Amino acid sequence: MLKTTDIHIRDPFVLPVPAERRYYLYGTTGSETWGHFATGFDYYTSPDLHTWEGPFPAFRPPAGFWSDRNYWAPEAHVYRGRCYLFASFKAEGVCRGTQILAADSPQGPFLPISDGPVTPRDWECLDGTLFVDADDQPWIAFCHEWVQVGDGEICALRLSTDLTSAVGQSQVLFHASEAPWAQELNSKGRKGYVTDGPWLHRLANGGLIILWSSFSTGGYTVGIAASASGEITGPWQQVPQPLYAGDGGHCMTFRTFAGQLMLAYHRPNPTPDERPYFVPLREGAASLEIA
Repeated sequence: MLKTTDIHIRDPFVLPVPAERRYYLYGTTGSETWGHFATGFDYYTSPDLHTWEGPFPAFRPPAGFWSDRNYWAPEAHVYRGRCYLFASFKAEGVCRGTQILAADSPQGPFLPISDGPVTPRDWECLDGTLFVDADDQPWIAFCHEWVQVGDGEICALRLSTDLTSAVGQSQVLFHASEAPWAQELNSKGRKGYVTDGPWLHRLANGGLIILWSSFSTGGYTVGIAASASGEITGPWQQVPQPLYAGDGGHCMTFRTFAGQLMLAYHRPNPTPDERPYFVPLREGAASLEIA
């Protein structure tokens, strides 16, 4: 058995499985984050978010798979009776993008359902997440990377109902610099504003917010933007103060089997010290706060 502090991953994603009364934990394998070789994605399971079994293989690239590096930020979503893994991939000379994989259970094995990423092929993209709107239309929200555009973007793109392809054109929801707390990053001589890890959360009153990550005076940081229309297309307004500014981020929300709303994120941000954290949240009229 492992403790949470024993697990070295970034971008933690928790999928509660009520039928098993177990939580599945996915994430970026910490030791492989920045290398030029990736082996796949694993998962861990826990009855209580404190002790874990694993890692177990969820995805291993099939022969001829287009990507060999930067296997980042896997998210497991149950949609129309199947389990789908949204994850970022890259190869030499090929733009990073989010590809969607599918399996019959959260354990996998997950396999690609499309020929390459669903994000625009000539964009450097990452951290795609699934959102299903009030009309049961699936969308992918994702980041158009700061390394390509300077001022990182959060974008949205409609998906086909079987999640195998994009429908129409991407829409820019907002830029990183729109957040009052966001600071410009200077990495290896390159400057820009980062967008990472968008996660859409529907509030109890019907409001729609996006949790997303960038950098502030506190290091890696989680902020919130709210949709004025309650729809993914916005317009989006930034909450002036970040949700968390303690050098941790790339978060998502989930509910425990007891009904407690939780925030999952990694901290600190530097390798090799990243570990998953799970903290309770309180939901207000228009936003979230750490309980």
